[in-house]
Amino acid sequence: MSLAGCGGSPSGDPVRTEVQQVLDRRSAALLGHDEAAYGATGTRTEYTRLRALPLAAWSYRVTAVHHTASGATADAELSYRVAGYDRAPVDARRSLTLGRTADDSWYVTADRPAGQAGQQLWDQGTVTVVRGAHSLVLGTGGSAAGLTEFARLADRAVPAVSGVWATDWSRRVVVLVPRSLASMAALLGSSAAEYRGIAAVTTGEAGSRGRAPADRVVVNPEAYSVLGDVGKQVVLTHETTHVATRANTTAATPLWLSEGYADWVGYLGTGRTAQEAAPELGRAVRDGEPPGELPTDADFGFTSEPTELARAYESGWLACRMIADQWGPARLGAFYRAVGAHGQRAGAVETALEQVLGTTPREFTARWRDYVTTQLG
Repeated sequence: MSLAGCGGSPSGDPVRTEVQQVLDRRSAALLGHDEAAYGATGTRTEYTRLRALPLAAWSYRVTAVHHTASGATADAELSYRVAGYDRAPVDARRSLTLGRTADDSWYVTADRPAGQAGQQLWDQGTVTVVRGAHSLVLGTGGSAAGLTEFARLADRAVPAVSGVWATDWSRRVVVLVPRSLASMAALLGSSAAEYRGIAAVTTGEAGSRGRAPADRVVVNPEAYSVLGDVGKQVVLTHETTHVATRANTTAATPLWLSEGYADWVGYLGTGRTAQEAAPELGRAVRDGEPPGELPTDADFGFTSEPTELARAYESGWLACRMIADQWGPARLGAFYRAVGAHGQRAGAVETALEQVLGTTPREFTARWRDYVTTQLG
């Protein structure tokens, strides 16, 4: 595999071409572990913070240059891949500040996220790397010893997911462990309030037309730290399931299915009963208020009322658990793939219910309601 760092030379503006050439040299120096050559192109801050990260590719594509009184700023698209883990690149919008040397050459003085773009982990400090058998854990603000526990749990999660989803995925996972909830939110380009109480999320867009993006499991250390041992394992297995199923998760896939399936895999082998894993839904059933319909995507919003959000997750989990119990785990996986393969939301679940499970939406919903009442009543 070649460690290509070239972003190509834009035509037109000669300054833009010069800046692109500087960034090409900078990328090549980073990939070649040549700190002196990197320093010749400007600030060494990113090199110092990134030196432990195993990179297979790193390149910038300059999209615009803006002249300033002291030099220039450049808008650029950064594309990079972690060796051994990323089948597709991570893309990030960056804003670079540049100055001029005495001989009129450009050099980089700062490399930051573009406006409204999320941070990258190295923007928050030096990246510490811990390698597991099936995982790569990257953290800031903590020790390697602290990250080792995440690698241990992730290494358990990967074979657990492969055991039911088979091996049509990379069977590797990258876990990011920032120092705080605020740092997690900064990585995701969102406010901390959206993720308070959420132990971890997985990045990556659904609907990738068969080309899964480079997913990252991003941990909220504040919410994660209060979980018990089983809860921590369930969370990492849940998020690893999202990584494994990404290529088959499209705009056609409702959240009750994607989140429910991830929870179903997460709880496998834990010994948790339905009453233990679905306390909020169980409370509703005992209060005479069982759910009438499967949850909508809106019910899964992180800003939803916590009890309603919990019931949405629990409802999706019990729907997938019911399919596995009554049709078998293999048929559950086939149903998931069939829904995603439909391509668009309209008709996806209906078609898969008929073709894979031999039922209708009305019959399936009635069956699920009975299952919820039986399991939780």
